[in-house]
Amino acid sequence: MFDPGSVDLQGLLQQAQAMQDQLEQAQAALAARTVKGTAGGDLVEATLTGTGELVGLVIKPEACDPTDTESLADLIVAAVRDANHQAMALAQATMPQLPELDL
Repeated sequence: MFDPGSVDLQGLLQQAQAMQDQLEQAQAALAARTVKGTAGGDLVEATLTGTGELVGLVIKPEACDPTDTESLADLIVAAVRDANHQAMALAQATMPQLPELDL
């Protein structure tokens, strides 16, 4: 049977605070990093922060065909998607593993 008196609340609070501190540090580290995604053989390059914010977009002139803007839009979406996948992988690698709570 569970005995509520056996729970170390002070210890749990300290563990929770330590986890929150680790998460805040990891989030700050992610915000400071960038990843690049490309599409169309590097015709379009998107730069995102580790938190997924789009901060740059480079489109090479040869990607611009005024009669085919749909293809350019597809390249932009693909480059942003590629960068987003990289940002998610970076976040997963950067975020601390949550420890088991000692109850």
